[in-house]
Amino acid sequence: MQQKGAIQIIEWEDLDKRKFYSLGVFMTLTTRATVYPASLIRTRLQVQKGKSMYSGTFDAFCKILRAEGVSGLYRGFMVNTFTLVSGQAYITTYELVRKYVSQYSPSNTVKSVVAGGAASLVAQTITVPIDVVSQHLMMQGQGEHLTRFKVKPKMMLATTKRRLTFGQTRDITVQIFAADGFKGFYRGYVASLLTYIPNSALWWPFYHFYAEQLSLLAPSECPHLILQALAGPMAAATASSITNPMDVVRARVQVEGRSSVIGTFKQLLAEEGIRAMTKGLSARVISSTPTSVLIVVGYETLKRLSLRAELIESRHW
Repeated sequence: MQQKGAIQIIEWEDLDKRKFYSLGVFMTLTTRATVYPASLIRTRLQVQKGKSMYSGTFDAFCKILRAEGVSGLYRGFMVNTFTLVSGQAYITTYELVRKYVSQYSPSNTVKSVVAGGAASLVAQTITVPIDVVSQHLMMQGQGEHLTRFKVKPKMMLATTKRRLTFGQTRDITVQIFAADGFKGFYRGYVASLLTYIPNSALWWPFYHFYAEQLSLLAPSECPHLILQALAGPMAAATASSITNPMDVVRARVQVEGRSSVIGTFKQLLAEEGIRAMTKGLSARVISSTPTSVLIVVGYETLKRLSLRAELIESRHW
């Protein structure tokens, strides 16, 4: 007899890979487009000195919208879409490592921690150069005085929207390479790993833990997808709160061109106190909430739609 509340996990070997990847690209792009404005706001909040530009997340949203319009909330989005590659790499690594670890440990927590950390390592190696360029683009407009690199002014009459978008990306890319060489695109790589590997390693076990606890409390007829959609944001808020100090350091290192993670951490504490470690946390939680709902609902639905035909009738949701 199946234990009450047990949520079935679809493993890698249960999936039709062709369906999984084709639908996965659409899911990843939709998620990134939805949460990008909150990511931009979080970056500006983390990089500003004290509260020199914005007093908080809502204040930043209103000021950016008023001064730069809706397009200001999507600065750097086009180049950021290249992280679709890292998204697919993350999913693949997570599922494959999870399958590998299952040979040595039946514990879902162990599989989630190891696979989540490994997936983040692979994804960040691909993502960091894109993030470096994207974050400098995010800081243009009201925040451009806080970044080392600035987009060159162009004549609006002869410039199409497409040329503006990719021209700005080219400007920033050329400036980064001229100033720092290839290593400039991996500035903050260590800080990113110290932020996102723990975040990913924490998110998955917390997600499974909260989902199981909710399933024990909910009526037996309650759809598992609803419980998983609730567990996702809870896991994200927990993981984000724990790893936010390193996320602040990462943003400063990448945007301001610093080289020392420890030095940046010490300077932040000296200049702004312990409260500096909570900068952008509300924006991060706000962005992670819809992200987690979309990821969980999208990912779990994706896996169900990608389930091998012969297994469909054997699963109860």
